[in-house]
Amino acid sequence: MIGFLILLVLIVLVLFGTLFTVQQQTNVIIERFGRFVRVARPGLNAKIPLIEKKAGTVSLRVQQLDLQIETKTRDNVFVLVLVSVQYAVIPERAVDAWYRLEDPEAQIKSYVFDAVRATVPTLTLDEAFERKDDIAQTVGAALVGEMGGFGYQIVKTLVTDVNPDASVKAAMNKINAAQRERVAAQDLAEADRIRVVTEARAEAEAKQLQGEGIANQRKAIIDGLHASIAELQEQGIREADVINLILLTQYFDTLTALGKDGATTVLLPGSPQGVSQLGDEIRNALLVAGAVPNVHDEKK
Repeated sequence: MIGFLILLVLIVLVLFGTLFTVQQQTNVIIERFGRFVRVARPGLNAKIPLIEKKAGTVSLRVQQLDLQIETKTRDNVFVLVLVSVQYAVIPERAVDAWYRLEDPEAQIKSYVFDAVRATVPTLTLDEAFERKDDIAQTVGAALVGEMGGFGYQIVKTLVTDVNPDASVKAAMNKINAAQRERVAAQDLAEADRIRVVTEARAEAEAKQLQGEGIANQRKAIIDGLHASIAELQEQGIREADVINLILLTQYFDTLTALGKDGATTVLLPGSPQGVSQLGDEIRNALLVAGAVPNVHDEKK
């Protein structure tokens, strides 16, 4: 009975040591007495117990390595370049990936550092921001050539950010703010200039139209005076009386206009001689303007 139990235990141990499963997207390296024999693919596999063993498991999934690399640009600005490298083991070369590289991440890191520090110093800070894709392509090209020989494929290389020093960021923000303020000031000045020019043109046109209106008004008044004098002279009225009558009429018309405009106080001559003097002043003004002939000269 005891012998049977021992045999059963040995059989179970042999089975458990012989059969094993490999997960999807992984390969298992099988060795025999320390020498590589084969690669076990996903699914149920078998090995010779006590003779063969699983040396290790190789993942075929895409892995990502995030790096921060400090370097400086051509214009001597220190920046922190953030690089993400996505890589995976080539299924057909799982053996090379397992045996040839002990630490693939360290190897990738060395190549990325070398490529970034050889590329960024040839660019200015502005160019480094504008040409992040070019930097990523340069790094990717360097990795593909080097890591391909070790059984690794580079899926994608990304430069996710370029971070300059905080003081440099502050200076860049000030420069951008100053540029925007200068553009805003120029726009405001141009708007003020346009407004002033427009107002000046409008005022000039208004004054021109006002002057033309006054000139036309005065011309109409003079023409009317000439017509009135001619009509009254045809009725046998003396020219001097005609002029006095017209002046008196204009005088009262002026008083009426002042009343309509809301004037509350009007200064008038205090004696009849003052009214006569006012008439002489108006007559002389018209004579100077050439509106009526000089009556006193005609009498002489």
